Amino acid sequence: MIDLRRLQVLRAVHQHGTVTEAAAVLHLTPSAVSQQIQSLSKDLKVVLLERHGRRVRLTQAAHALLRHADALYAQWESATAELAAFGRGAGGVLRMSAFPTALSALLIPAALSIREEFPAMRVEMSEAESSACFDLLLSDRIDIALVVPLPGNPTPRDQRFDQRPLAEDPQDLIVPEGHPLAGRGPVELAEAASEAFVAAPDSIDQHQLILAACQAAGFSPHIEHRAQEWNAILSLVAHGFGVSLLPRLAPIPAGVPVVRVPLRGAPVPARRLVTCIRMGSHEQPAVARGLAALRGAAGARDGISVLTGR
Repeated sequence: MIDLRRLQVLRAVHQHGTVTEAAAVLHLTPSAVSQQIQSLSKDLKVVLLERHGRRVRLTQAAHALLRHADALYAQWESATAELAAFGRGAGGVLRMSAFPTALSALLIPAALSIREEFPAMRVEMSEAESSACFDLLLSDRIDIALVVPLPGNPTPRDQRFDQRPLAEDPQDLIVPEGHPLAGRGPVELAEAASEAFVAAPDSIDQHQLILAACQAAGFSPHIEHRAQEWNAILSLVAHGFGVSLLPRLAPIPAGVPVVRVPLRGAPVPARRLVTCIRMGSHEQPAVARGLAALRGAAGARDGISVLTGR
């Protein structure tokens, strides 16, 4: 018999490279991680970790086991979904995570529609950057993530996840009132190539999106200021410290003296919003309702394009 929780610990060590990093992601101690893998080794009667200097590495038996892990997890999610249809009815708990803008603009409206249609169902929401959502899914701390595909994140071909496009969120150039580009209508992003830029820190999704959009427009942005919260970014732009890009889903508070300038070009800078769940879990009633509610919330928003397909 295989304890899937112990198998998940082994997957985390493989993904993150060390027992210590896996323990941090799983919110366990390193000794607890080692004990879980030792128990799994005992259950299967094979050695899964071996010493390599001061570090440990996975054995060939561990790699062979991991080749079957994705199929085992997907099958278990499918079985859980079928059983849930018998036992939960319209109740249950749905846990969703997204980066801040998507949480406000899409997760909350989706949760409200679920609460209205399925009052016995509870929705729990949390804020997390896209790069963190995949570990939250694998450790079974959330059921649905709304992410932005970024370099280094699992791709749609990763068999651990079921990723499907939800919407395209265009990026607008934001400039202070009175700026030469203000009020000009759609402009090419390249027209801002000589400007100082305000960007998010490297660890935030929007930072990578600004770099990619500017590079596609033929220049590297000169980033002079960094801020994580939109209010701080907008304040820096309003006081003439630079320009930035603002997703269409992000609102500009009343009274902030900045101008949102639409961009044109091929392609128009935009961030793709993708729903991500554990492979095989799409038939779980709560997950299916959550995905449908997110699609409905995206369809109700002006300025973004709902996507279909994979």
